[in-house]
Amino acid sequence: MTIRLYDTNARQIRDFTPLRPGCVSIYLCGATVQAPPHIGHIRSYLNFDIMRRWFAYRGYDVTFIRNVTDIDDKIIAKGHEQDRPWWSIGYENERAFNDGYNALGCLPPTYEPRATGHVPEMVEMMQRLIERGHAYEAEGNVYFDVRSFPQYLELSRQELDNLLQPSGEGETGKRDQRDFAMWKAAKPGEPSWPTPWGPGRPGWHLECSAMAHKYLGSAFDIHGGGVDLIFPHHENEIAQAKAFGDEFARYWLHNAWVTLSGEKMSKSLGNSVLVSEMVKRWRPIVLRYYLGTPHYRSMIEYSEASVHEAESAFARIEGFVQRVTELAGETVEPAAEVPSAFAAAMDDDMGVPQALAVVHTAVRHGNSALAAGDKEAAVARLAEVRAMLGVLGLDPLDAHWAGEADRSEDLHGVVDGLVRLVLDQRESARARKDWATADAIRDQLGQSGLVIEDSPQGPRWSLGAR
Repeated sequence: MTIRLYDTNARQIRDFTPLRPGCVSIYLCGATVQAPPHIGHIRSYLNFDIMRRWFAYRGYDVTFIRNVTDIDDKIIAKGHEQDRPWWSIGYENERAFNDGYNALGCLPPTYEPRATGHVPEMVEMMQRLIERGHAYEAEGNVYFDVRSFPQYLELSRQELDNLLQPSGEGETGKRDQRDFAMWKAAKPGEPSWPTPWGPGRPGWHLECSAMAHKYLGSAFDIHGGGVDLIFPHHENEIAQAKAFGDEFARYWLHNAWVTLSGEKMSKSLGNSVLVSEMVKRWRPIVLRYYLGTPHYRSMIEYSEASVHEAESAFARIEGFVQRVTELAGETVEPAAEVPSAFAAAMDDDMGVPQALAVVHTAVRHGNSALAAGDKEAAVARLAEVRAMLGVLGLDPLDAHWAGEADRSEDLHGVVDGLVRLVLDQRESARARKDWATADAIRDQLGQSGLVIEDSPQGPRWSLGAR
């Protein structure tokens, strides 16, 4: 058994060999909390949540760090716009992010450090970089000298002579416009912290280098984030950390975007789909299925139709789980091991689409066993399905989703009562051999998104495609 991962730095899939046998350390760039999360933000952590679950299934002790960037130009600007303290903007949105993670069943990180809580570590890093000739102070700002680090841009494969480094307002005194800010001099009305170079606040890139070093040490296994972070953020993290003396990350993994009309979903473009609104319209477990089941390196083009398709696909799985559970008369525990084909797919760069195909195959075989009256085989397939769904965080019988079932129970009861009235009319039509009316009722229910199954115990309904 060897897990293999696509390393962005190597541009190829590599066998995963941990620094410490039996352990895996992961740092994921978390939220910049200037606004509530859209589904693109949540997708990133969801992808790495599935990865973390798979490592745990394979027996690894996982340390998972996800930071919070709670000081940033945009957070400060939002505070000015809304006439509120900058920290209240950050805290409100940090809670919104955590609500979104929790709603979609993501496990909490081992630690979740905030940038503002790690200024001493940042100052220490800058002092050493200045001493080593990799950084310099100018007018209260501290910049990284990119020409002092020959490996700069190896991750993004750019040429330094062609580079246009994004520059922030007030970044004065640079020796080279491609140098990037690690520390920004204080401005009137903005938060600041004391340093040997005067008051100021952290630059975005410095935060992650300092926090990764504090919580994972000078070397760790995996650094993750969205593909949009490869440059400048991750490139600048590498330069700071390695010039400081750290080995830093040994594998770089990047998830793709959620797009809308072909563009990256983002707050600035105004095309974001907020998680807080999506969970009002869709069951959170359906959203997890929709966002988590494509391969992490593939783009997701958001549309209402694609979420409907995910809802229908998950309904087939959930319906099977429900039917076998009712037949067994008790909860069927997950199998001790997932099927070998599922494991092979997950070991191959977290191949969730291929692993999910194994789930659907098991569901089909289980449904065939149900139709044949083979209870033992149906129960065996359910045990396999639950084991696989557990790895993906999609087991509808898991305690996390029990609250979701409780919330929908009352509504389900109302719908069930109404559908039963219509099904009684259909049964009456069948009893008098009025097949045309019976078929018409069934067709009308089907057009409303309900699937009707005739069983020895009578008709039953479930949600199907809309």
